[in-house]
Amino acid sequence: MFQMKRLMIGSVWLLGLCIAPSISSGQAKENMPEFIQTIEGISEYRLENGVQVLLFPDASKPVVTVNMTIFVGSRHEGYGEAGMAHLLEHMLFKGTDSNPAIPKALQDRGARFNGTTWLDRTNYYETLNASSENLEFALALEADRLVNSRVRGEDLNTEMTVVRSEFERGENSPSRVLQQRLFSAAYEWHNYGKSTIGNRSDIERVPIDSLRRFYKKYYRPDNVMLVVAGKFDNEQALALIEKYFGILENPSGAIDKTYTTEPPQDGERTTVVRRVGDTQLVGVGYHIPAASDPSYAAVDVLATALADEPSGRLYKALVEGKKASSIYGGAMALHDPGLMFFMAEVAKDKSLEDARQTLIETLEVTPAKQPFSPEEVDRAKVQLLKDRELKAADVTSMAVELSEWAAQGDWRLYFLYRDRVEEVTTEEVQEVAEYYLMGQNRTVGLFIPSETSERLEVPDRPNTTEMLAGYEGREAISEGEEFESTPENIESRTIRGEIKPGFPYALIPKQTRGNSVQLSLSLRFGDEQSLFGKSAACEMLGSLMSRGSEDFTYQQIRDKLDGLLANVSFSSQPQLLSVRIETKADKLTEVLSVVESVLRRPTFDAAELAILKDESIVGLQSQLSEPQALGPTAVGRAFNREKPGHIHYTPTIQEEIASIEGLDAKSISDLYHEVLGGDRGEVSIVGQFDQEPVLAAIAKILDGWKAKTPYQRVDRTANTTVPGQMIVIETPDKANSLYYASEQFAMNDSDPDYPALVIGNFVFGAGALSSRLGDRVRQREGLSYGVASGLTGHPIDKRTSLTIYAITNPANRDKVVNAIAEEMDRLLADGITQEELKNAVEGYLQSQQVSRADDQRLASLLASNLFANRDMLFYARQDAKMAALTVENVNAALKKYFEPKRLVISTAGDFANAELAEEPEAQTVPE
Repeated sequence: MFQMKRLMIGSVWLLGLCIAPSISSGQAKENMPEFIQTIEGISEYRLENGVQVLLFPDASKPVVTVNMTIFVGSRHEGYGEAGMAHLLEHMLFKGTDSNPAIPKALQDRGARFNGTTWLDRTNYYETLNASSENLEFALALEADRLVNSRVRGEDLNTEMTVVRSEFERGENSPSRVLQQRLFSAAYEWHNYGKSTIGNRSDIERVPIDSLRRFYKKYYRPDNVMLVVAGKFDNEQALALIEKYFGILENPSGAIDKTYTTEPPQDGERTTVVRRVGDTQLVGVGYHIPAASDPSYAAVDVLATALADEPSGRLYKALVEGKKASSIYGGAMALHDPGLMFFMAEVAKDKSLEDARQTLIETLEVTPAKQPFSPEEVDRAKVQLLKDRELKAADVTSMAVELSEWAAQGDWRLYFLYRDRVEEVTTEEVQEVAEYYLMGQNRTVGLFIPSETSERLEVPDRPNTTEMLAGYEGREAISEGEEFESTPENIESRTIRGEIKPGFPYALIPKQTRGNSVQLSLSLRFGDEQSLFGKSAACEMLGSLMSRGSEDFTYQQIRDKLDGLLANVSFSSQPQLLSVRIETKADKLTEVLSVVESVLRRPTFDAAELAILKDESIVGLQSQLSEPQALGPTAVGRAFNREKPGHIHYTPTIQEEIASIEGLDAKSISDLYHEVLGGDRGEVSIVGQFDQEPVLAAIAKILDGWKAKTPYQRVDRTANTTVPGQMIVIETPDKANSLYYASEQFAMNDSDPDYPALVIGNFVFGAGALSSRLGDRVRQREGLSYGVASGLTGHPIDKRTSLTIYAITNPANRDKVVNAIAEEMDRLLADGITQEELKNAVEGYLQSQQVSRADDQRLASLLASNLFANRDMLFYARQDAKMAALTVENVNAALKKYFEPKRLVISTAGDFANAELAEEPEAQTVPE
């Protein structure tokens, strides 16, 4: 649940739910929350006890999100409290007297939920089907756990190990470790230099009384902002908020405010990490102003102009200059002065020092010799504003985004930042570059004494109350229509037809928030013989095509799509090339013209291929010692029955690297001209668009485009003859290990037994923390941060896979292996209960409704339906079958298909240096 941001600049019975008596003995107050202001469709209210409320109505999707933000993060932690805010976030899922099983209560209602902790805030949110009952449930739950969470010692004993497991997972990542060391070196005094997830010793040793004091200190009404977004009735929401939050009382005394200011940096700082790994990294950071500072917008534009792909200066100097395989970075948006940082990934056979020098020179020397151009600045501004505009179309994302800006000083900064970005000039970008990108403000390299002291003053955060006084914003973004996400309603609104024979379409025209539209285009190609030995080329095809056409360079493609407020992705695999588009209604046909150029007239530039190959190879090399990559690969290879070269063959990571190394632009171009065409595929569109010109634009893409080799689908059925086995993989110097297991069943997702198996697996491990695996392995025994099972059925092939995974400390491997085996044995011996069945069916069905309310997911689902030759009523029938299931049905399906002795299990980790209670029988696989 810890949120690490790379560029953050993450039933009827409940009607009787009540807040525990410890909250207040009184009834809800008669007065309603005080209205403060409305900015662009978002209304602010405040309760008498200080609770801040934002209401953000959007009836276009049948979901409602409740987000509760507590203004406490790792910035507020004191000595010995490192990681306490994050640990407490975990503890608030352990329950109250009124709600003893919070994850289960949320799961039973099909909610998508989470909690995240960051430097300046902690938040808890859930998205549910829109109903007055669900809204009341969510508000009552959040008010209850705000002040009544039990925070018990016995829960801490198990959750501490879960958080430690999460900490260890981060320790497995070289980039995250280096990034944390970079921040620690950059901040001598301010808590931004300390990891939000905390220090191992503080995680392991925190006294329960200290954690309770921290909880009581910060979890109080006057330190909370509540956001309700989606489909709801305003008056009802305000009444419920007053009912459940208005009765909460604040402790005596005010919260102590943080006041530490990081002193000016007076020279370069360095940090070096030496660990086992397969790639090199170099990072550099510079202190910058707080997100509320007027100059932050120019700094953010600067960071984008530097790190963007492919136009960014760092990308051109390092990636195109073949000194690094990838570059990323950005300007962090924080309450207090933050950090702008950049990190480059460097192959082992390249010079790390050369990359470091190029990185620093590009940042600190080049701007003076080559000032930023209006084109660079405008491009960065368009990209930032485009990303913001597209996110604004989703109220769930907006609810969380508003809490980020509120934690940085005031939620209205979300709008003020947009205004400031629009007004940023080239001169301002050049000015902040010359001011902040200087050696004495740099964290990387060596400390070198100088004869004179050079100090760089970073301005303190401004007074946001004064700065935002009278701010009114602009017109609210257009709202969409009400749309129920039931299969029946979706089917009734779906328009089907064919662009041409063999190329069907499914359309759902509807009014959407911000006039957004989602399009999914699939092209199917090749057969078993034409694609033999060409899997790597198939997987590189889409990415390389998107990097240049006869009409546009890679940069021009990116610029045009940014200008059209579009996110477009091209991806490919054997037999499938996919295009995903997110844009605005009035831009879609123009976006499709760019897509046409990419699909019909790609150039297959050799220089761009070299960049893609380098990036892919370095990424794969980084997996050579990673448990999370090696474990699933080993299990997948156990089920492999194809020869090398077949499109369904499962290669080793080393084989993947060799395949990519052997690629050249001509081989990919030849593949394109041999197998790709507009003969077979599907297209789906959901949102606001003009049907006739859009279909005409798609027809133009496909017109006259015929593949030399016709498409013939290559089936892939389950391999049910693989014997159960245990595979042990040693990964030295990795603090976290992975358990991964699988077995396959000869059935597809329309099999009569499939609904019962889905529900049975939901009880077993797919139902998040409330599942049997989640409850035992994480909640009760604290052995793993992440544990779950998944069931994936194919719509055509008779191949359904059960997968189980868990991460854990290597010393706990045997406990995890035994716990999962015992829970599966108990599931098969005793079966599920009537209560488990009821809750699983309700939770699963509601989660499907929530998923179908997302237009992007809905577009993908419609495309999948076209491929499988089914309509949305298939899901209505599946839902009805699940609702009619009995305990006997589910238990029979579980016993029929789940066979523990057939599980192929892998455990990957540094077991040689861990104290294991018992060594399992194993087939040891080399790295």
